[in-house]
Amino acid sequence: MSSSNYQNDDVKIICPDDCGNAPKKNFLKELTISFARNNMEFIIDNITDDFCWNIIGHKLIQGKENFVQTVKQMQNNLVTELEISKFIAHGYDGSVNGSLLFENKKSYAFCNVYRFSSSRNNSKIKECTSYVIEVK
Repeated sequence: MSSSNYQNDDVKIICPDDCGNAPKKNFLKELTISFARNNMEFIIDNITDDFCWNIIGHKLIQGKENFVQTVKQMQNNLVTELEISKFIAHGYDGSVNGSLLFENKKSYAFCNVYRFSSSRNNSKIKECTSYVIEVK
């Protein structure tokens, strides 16, 4: 699957140091940074075809193709800063929380809760539930 995208490598990344021996935590870090930078190739390669994204209170996106179309629509406003506060990963589940600052100066706090396709370290993301709150 191909996707035209504008990758934004100018995003300021603020992230806690981790012990480095937790592959799923490192994967979630890379996934979160890729989303902030619009690196769709990495994201597409690491989600299942039946990926489901539930943005609580906003919309439910089912399937990889619908996900790609939704993200393309979201690319109108670029992220300028990503701050990751915490990673959690265990078995089939993982989560990341932090905040995003956009070029329009709007700021959002987020928590993404992930479900992996298996408990193995190289598994893809099957589901994501996102909680997003605008910070004023």
